[in-house]
Amino acid sequence: MSPENGNNPAPPLIVSRLDCERIEALLEQAHDAGLDRLREELARAELREPKDMPGDVITMNSTARFRDEASGEERELTLVYPRDATGGSDRVSILAPVGSALLGLRVDQTIEWPVPGGRTIRLRVLEVRYQPEAAGEYHR
Repeated sequence: MSPENGNNPAPPLIVSRLDCERIEALLEQAHDAGLDRLREELARAELREPKDMPGDVITMNSTARFRDEASGEERELTLVYPRDATGGSDRVSILAPVGSALLGLRVDQTIEWPVPGGRTIRLRVLEVRYQPEAAGEYHR
């Protein structure tokens, strides 16, 4: 079953094999039904070795700029594991709705994602400013 964005199919995702393994380990410990969508996204993602990751894909520890299509607000965040999410508003955990939505997206892709309160956000990736794999950091 593929998640859908309204009437549009969900965008293709590319996820590093290493990131997928680490996130799946986190999800095994988390018994939160709110994370089911992240589980579904990982299941449908195309997995690549870190060294084969295209530079325009949001991976763990990437810094990306994106826009909320409804409000027009642009933000820049670094996608991190929960243990690294403290220490600044510029970091978002992979287990947070925005973090889960961004993983595996490429520049110019858009995704709709449910957030608390029954709302759905629509995010468009504008730029990947930093990606560990592109910087040669394959085990970060």
